[in-house]
Amino acid sequence: MHKSFGIALRWLVALTVLSGLWLPPVGAQSAEPSPQRKTSTPYTGDLSIFDVPGRDQRLQINRVMDMLGIEPGRSVADIGAGSGWFTVRAARRLASSGTFYAVDINPDAIQYIEQRAKKEQLHNIKTILSKPDDPHLPADSVDAVLLLKTYHEIAHPIALLSNLRSSLKPGAKIGIIDRNGNGKNHGVSKDVVIREAAQAGFELHDFQDFVKGDGMDYFLIFTAKAH
Repeated sequence: MHKSFGIALRWLVALTVLSGLWLPPVGAQSAEPSPQRKTSTPYTGDLSIFDVPGRDQRLQINRVMDMLGIEPGRSVADIGAGSGWFTVRAARRLASSGTFYAVDINPDAIQYIEQRAKKEQLHNIKTILSKPDDPHLPADSVDAVLLLKTYHEIAHPIALLSNLRSSLKPGAKIGIIDRNGNGKNHGVSKDVVIREAAQAGFELHDFQDFVKGDGMDYFLIFTAKAH
């Protein structure tokens, strides 16, 4: 009687596995993904509004480039390049010996930057039409990256930062300039950025609040954690 029951039970387990109904133990199941945080709608309006007089001084952009090590011969990327405001400034500093990647998910922004680069005769600018979760930069290609007032618009920040890692040269720096906010009001808390960067494999290298000097903006610099 017991022998017959054991055989029947083994047949039941085998049939269950073959039919795809067998579930692994609870501890072996993957955890549910955490709820996606709020993000702001990416800007799609007139791109010329970013080129307002005095913006260089307010953002102290030359000091930012110094801290990111942007200098002739380096390779740099601007993720969420928009109008190319930062792109052209950094490309000039890199000179002809450097390479600048202007990355954006908006085809209109890419076209705008290409026209701008041609007009300003900056031949070291390469544009990349990216995806919300992947910048599509070449592998082992960049020494520094800046996300200027765009991190709060990134729908999949952890995935994007994770996909960025393979594009970084050893010692590369990732700079993020943004303002404190709740995600949907064109800002995101610096603590959220630090936490998401850590999940993507980065550690905080430096933190500055000199940008604009109004107590709202922050400048974070990250480097990739050692494997």
